[in-house]
Amino acid sequence: MSRTDANRYTPDTVSAPGETLSEVLDARGMSQAELADRTGRPRKTINEIVKGRASITPETALQLERVLGIPAHFWLNREQHYREHLSKLAEHQHLQEHLAWLDMFPVTAMAKLGWITRFQNQVAQIQEVLNFFGVASPERWNERWCSPRIAYRKSKAFENKPGPVAAWLRKGELVAQQIQCGQYDSDRLMEALNSIRNMTARPPDDFCHAMETECARAGVALAVVHELPGAPVSGATHWLGPDKALVQLTIRYKTDDHLWFSFFHEAGHILLHGKKDVFIEAKGVDSQQERQADTFASNLLIPPSEFVRFVKANRFSASSIRSYALELGIAPGIVVGRLQHEGLLGYKDCNQLKRRLQWTDD
Repeated sequence: MSRTDANRYTPDTVSAPGETLSEVLDARGMSQAELADRTGRPRKTINEIVKGRASITPETALQLERVLGIPAHFWLNREQHYREHLSKLAEHQHLQEHLAWLDMFPVTAMAKLGWITRFQNQVAQIQEVLNFFGVASPERWNERWCSPRIAYRKSKAFENKPGPVAAWLRKGELVAQQIQCGQYDSDRLMEALNSIRNMTARPPDDFCHAMETECARAGVALAVVHELPGAPVSGATHWLGPDKALVQLTIRYKTDDHLWFSFFHEAGHILLHGKKDVFIEAKGVDSQQERQADTFASNLLIPPSEFVRFVKANRFSASSIRSYALELGIAPGIVVGRLQHEGLLGYKDCNQLKRRLQWTDD
C-alpha cells in the first residue's frame, strides 16, 4: 500500500468479533449459556461480546481457543481490527468537525514543495497535515504551537500568520533531525563562524555543504528551508535540546547579502542569548536582542575599524567595493548591502555586485 492510500480514509464496514462468535455458536449448536459455562465467563460477558459491547481480552481469547478450537490470535486480531476501525470512524467524525482548521495552512504550496501529499478528501488532508506536524489532532496542534506557554507566540510574525510560519518552522525541525551534530560548544561555533565568513565569496555550490558541516561540529543544525506564502520570515533560531541549536534560513530576499547577514544574525542569537529563547526574523520585528544580533553580524562580517576606514576614503564605486571586499576576504555584495543599509549608497546602486540566489527547483 502506498503512503497516499494509507492516509486516505476508507470507511469499509468491519464487523464486530462478536458476530463471528455468534456464527460459530450457531454452526455448532452451542448456546451462549453453554459457552459461558465451558469458559467460566459470566453469561452477561459472553452476551456483551456477541453484541459488540465488550472486548475480547487475551484471557477470554485463550478460553475460546480451548472450547472452540479456534486460535486465540484469531480472536485477538479480529478484536484489534474492529477496535481500530471504531477508532478511525470516531476520528473521521471528529476531523469532519474541524475542516476549517485546514484553511490555516498553505496546503497547495506545501504539497508542491513535496512536504506533504495533496488529497481531494479534506479529512485525509487534515490527517496528512497532522502527520507532517507530528501531532494527533487539531487540538494537540493548537496546544503544541499556539498555547500561551509556547515561546513561538511571542513573535509578531507567528502571531499574525501562525499556520504558514508554523509549517515553515516544522520543516526546519524535520531537516534538523537528519543532521548529526556534536555537542554545542560556543568556542567551536565562533571558530566555525570565522571559517564560514571566508566562504562568503565562494559560489553557493561550494559553501552550502561546508557551512552545514562547520555548524554541525559546533552543535548547530543549519537548515535552509524554502519560503512559504503567508510566512514573511527570513530566519529563525531556537534550541532543539540542551546541546543542539537550530539556525533556519530561507533565501526569501534572493541576494547573498541578505543570506549572509541573516545567517550571522541568527548565529549571534545562539552566542548571545538564552537557550529558552526563540527568535523569528521578519520585517518590523525589533527588540534589544535583535539589535544585539544585528551588531554582532555587522561587526563580524566587516570589523568596525575597517568599515570606518573605507567610509572615510569615500570611494563607493563598483571597483573600489570589489577591491575592498577582496581585501577583507568577503563577498562584495555584503559590502554593498552594508553601505545601502547605512544610507551611504542608494538601494539601486552597485547591485550588480550582489549574487542572486535561487532554489534549484525554481
